Amino acid sequence: MISSTSSSDRAARPELVSTPAPVTARPNTPRPDQISTQSAAYLRSALDRQPEIRPEVVERGRALAADPSYPSASIIQSVAGKILASPDLSEDAS
Repeated sequence: MISSTSSSDRAARPELVSTPAPVTARPNTPRPDQISTQSAAYLRSALDRQPEIRPEVVERGRALAADPSYPSASIIQSVAGKILASPDLSEDAS
């Protein structure tokens, strides 16, 4: 309901209303619904240049596997606590 005390002089006057500037698309800018595979191709080529087996990483893994104190008891306790505190996603939530 319009109040009888409303003032009719509050309507916007056409000469005071600004018109928005026309929007122009920037060239070579991907739209949000488009994907560029150039980055993926670069990452794939960088991955292909890496050796499949890295001897220094294998050696570190062997050293850690041979260490009876790895991982430490505190790390095992921390991980176990996080596992126990996490929800069981196999249970029906309904």
